[in-house]
Amino acid sequence: MYRCAFAVLAAAVLIAPATAQVQRAFPPTALRGAIVMSDPPDITLNGKAARLAPGSRIRNQNNMLEMAGALAGQRLLVNYTFENTTGLVKDVWILRAEEAAVRPWPTTLEEAQSWIFDPAAQTWTKP
Repeated sequence: MYRCAFAVLAAAVLIAPATAQVQRAFPPTALRGAIVMSDPPDITLNGKAARLAPGSRIRNQNNMLEMAGALAGQRLLVNYTFENTTGLVKDVWILRAEEAAVRPWPTTLEEAQSWIFDPAAQTWTKP
């Protein structure tokens, strides 16, 4: 009985650090926006019709992969990137509250090209 209790306590101590959230590193091409998942691969991005690229990746607040169909009907604040060749949405990160609080963050390609990105701090500054 005591061995079982000890094993459970030891497992909890070892797992606790693994559940801590780490800062995610977003690429300098990541834009911020609102996505409404409709009928995958169709989405609404910032109020306009868009599509997810084949092989696109959606990561939830814990950085785990999510299936687009499981998010149908939800409106999500995200960072996202586009494929260079097709213009389809490639990578999507559903933001945690502390990530959403980082401002400013570009919402258009023009802003991302003219602002300065600090990849270590994951912050943008306007010139």
